[in-house]
Amino acid sequence: MDLDVFVAAHQAEWARLEQLLGRGRRLTGDEADELVALYQRTSTHLSLIQSSTPDPMLTGRLTQLVARARATVTGARRGGWRDAARFFTAGFPAAVYVSRRWWIPTALISLAVAVLMGWWIATHPEVQSAIGAPEDLKAMTKPGGEYETYYSSHPAASFAAQVWTNNAKAAAMCLVFGAFLGLPVLGILWVNMENLAAGIGLMGGADRLDVFLGLILPHGLLELTAVFVAAGTGLRLGWTVIDPGLRTRREALAEQGRAALGMAMGLTVVLFVSGLIEGFVTPSGLPTWARIAIGVAAEAAFLLYVYVLGGRAARAGEVGDVELADRAATLPTAA
Repeated sequence: MDLDVFVAAHQAEWARLEQLLGRGRRLTGDEADELVALYQRTSTHLSLIQSSTPDPMLTGRLTQLVARARATVTGARRGGWRDAARFFTAGFPAAVYVSRRWWIPTALISLAVAVLMGWWIATHPEVQSAIGAPEDLKAMTKPGGEYETYYSSHPAASFAAQVWTNNAKAAAMCLVFGAFLGLPVLGILWVNMENLAAGIGLMGGADRLDVFLGLILPHGLLELTAVFVAAGTGLRLGWTVIDPGLRTRREALAEQGRAALGMAMGLTVVLFVSGLIEGFVTPSGLPTWARIAIGVAAEAAFLLYVYVLGGRAARAGEVGDVELADRAATLPTAA
């Protein structure tokens, strides 16, 4: 398609649509019908340009025009169950799916660091001594010790609520502090992996690593995945500060920030499920294999949710941002 010829052929229609939009509610019946027809045609023009001859400046202009026309034609939307359903079936899983190139490497590197640190603690008694006095460490790792009684030290409901609150706070910090070039996110990750490594190392050094894994895996798989998703999204937000792409830095941060806000709400639900497992399943009398199976099932369900629903929505153009009509108009900038 010859872009110059296409623009020359339809420039008048776009100008007329912009003129009608500028009149607001002062439209006659015929003008309102004309606006709807021009909106539909301009939407088609935008789709053709995006698929055949993408031009950043022209695409940005028509995107702005179509968004304004859609808002005028459809009127103000009211939030409700439909928006919530769209968020959980498309927006949130798509945002997690789109961010996978950030949170999957974050997860792999973080777990590798935790395992290496845990091995170092388990095989070096002097490191264990630096963590705590021998009698204190023995009290923590012995059968019936603090590591085992921790999960049943409070009533299940209050413990689940406490765990949920703490984990949601950590995830929110990762998302919020991502704007500071992602550096605080690395600190939050380090503290989490340090705590995990201490458990692996101390229980491994006491030859009770199997007990520790039986306690941490039921809830830890989903919980850590949520933390890694939050951390990866925060790091992505930090990178956007450095490299905003074909948008102004403000526009890029606004888009990523809106997606991160939605991610925070979605991860709150994921961490709620993890908290329920930690409060009711981990300290339960179920066999270890059954508790771990519940944790694996919850993790598998989340990953299927992300890769099936999220992948489908992402391929349809969903990125976890608010709907086009609700966004501020933006124009791409030159690279």
